[in-house]
Amino acid sequence: MNKELLKEALIKYIAGIVLVGVLLFVPAGSLKWTDGWIFMASLFVPMFVAGIVMYLKAPDLLRRRLNAKEKEAQQKDVIGMSGLMFLAAFIVAGLNYRFGWIRFPEAVKIAGIIIFLLSYLMFGEVLRENEYLSRTIEVQEGQKVVDTGLYGIVRHPMYSATVLLFLSMPLIMNSPISFGIMLLYIPLIVKRILNEEEVLEKGLEGYKEYKEKVKYRILPFIW
Repeated sequence: MNKELLKEALIKYIAGIVLVGVLLFVPAGSLKWTDGWIFMASLFVPMFVAGIVMYLKAPDLLRRRLNAKEKEAQQKDVIGMSGLMFLAAFIVAGLNYRFGWIRFPEAVKIAGIIIFLLSYLMFGEVLRENEYLSRTIEVQEGQKVVDTGLYGIVRHPMYSATVLLFLSMPLIMNSPISFGIMLLYIPLIVKRILNEEEVLEKGLEGYKEYKEKVKYRILPFIW
């Protein structure tokens, strides 16, 4: 067992819980915000399970997922803007609870939970299919094009999953204003994908042919 990898994963996991908890509950002004706790559970329980599975079955994949240091300048901008987006969405969700600005119908919140968990399962399947999946844009040594499973439907199923995940978050937190903020993820992910495909086309053998075979990036018949 790699104790250093486990230590790094646990530190980042705990730090994530603390950070998100502060961003949600300090603006909310209360720990009695039920929707906030439901969101925290929906986010961090599956994340813990996924982390344990990767640690036991695919430690190299877990190591790549923990690495968030981008080399591409364009991607650094995307990561920075995404961070600001999450910051704003979480803080506004807490304030929305505190001041009772506007809420979704209960059915929308339930739908958000279902979509979030299904999207997490989709994300897990992508991790299973692609052992080279990293949080950064790079071509790894020995990397091969994956063109089966979800990758046979769209070229970037991980981003398909994250779009659903991120847009369902405000539904769970019951914050329509945060939903509007999270819509900014769409142009950000478009920019990330276009740059990523440039990198892969230059450095990954067979990627040009793969693009001809699988026409759509994240949404079949649309884009």
